[in-house]
Amino acid sequence: MSAVELEHVSVTLDGHRVVDDVTLTVSPAEWVSLLGPNGAGKTTLLRVVAGVRAFTGRAVVAGRDVAGSGRRAIARLVALVPQVPVVPVAMPVADYVLLGRTPYLGVLARESAADRVAAAAALERLDLTPFAQRPLGSLSGGELQRAVIARSLAQEAPVLLLDEPTTALDIGHQQQVLDLVDELRREAGLTVLAALHDLTLAAQYGDRVALVDRGRIVADGAARDVLTSERVAALYGANVRVLDDAGVLAVVPFRR
Repeated sequence: MSAVELEHVSVTLDGHRVVDDVTLTVSPAEWVSLLGPNGAGKTTLLRVVAGVRAFTGRAVVAGRDVAGSGRRAIARLVALVPQVPVVPVAMPVADYVLLGRTPYLGVLARESAADRVAAAAALERLDLTPFAQRPLGSLSGGELQRAVIARSLAQEAPVLLLDEPTTALDIGHQQQVLDLVDELRREAGLTVLAALHDLTLAAQYGDRVALVDRGRIVADGAARDVLTSERVAALYGANVRVLDDAGVLAVVPFRR
């Protein structure tokens, strides 16, 4: 059974087709990186999988039909790290991360000891324990992004959706976050679908990369097969070279 399966998915916003007849399958414990220029439709695809964007076609997560399921049911299967999170600035970090346990709580129910353990573990994994009692509004951009990711990890969903998760992070924390996600994928069977701007990171962490352009997937496969200098230049209008250093790909821009 596939972890994520999209069949002929389309999304129309304000009269414009922003996702156009996309078919994509992601296997359990696989990492697929979505690449493409701004406005290509990557974020919309992630929102379809998360059950927060109306669409036509068919979307299935862990064998469950997204369109026919309630938001709480999908939230137990899918955790989304948005590109621009909206957070309650006065809330302490620990309480915010604990919100990741909400899909498992009944109406008016309180968090259990197990819920608090899961949240504390997520704080520790993202080096946020010293920030636990600080309000979200006091954090730097990178610290806030780590808190958002920690909340998603506390959710313990089998599918993790990342929308530009490293944008506000320095290079050290970029590696820390992506290494952590990859560790969880390998140890716990986490499935990852990540929209990334950094082509080098996408190539190094993704089992596959899928190029998205004008709402369509125009290439899908191993990074070394998909990320050619010619294809990247055509898609992004950029002058780049794709370097292979002992099997590790790097997409490097060059001045014209």
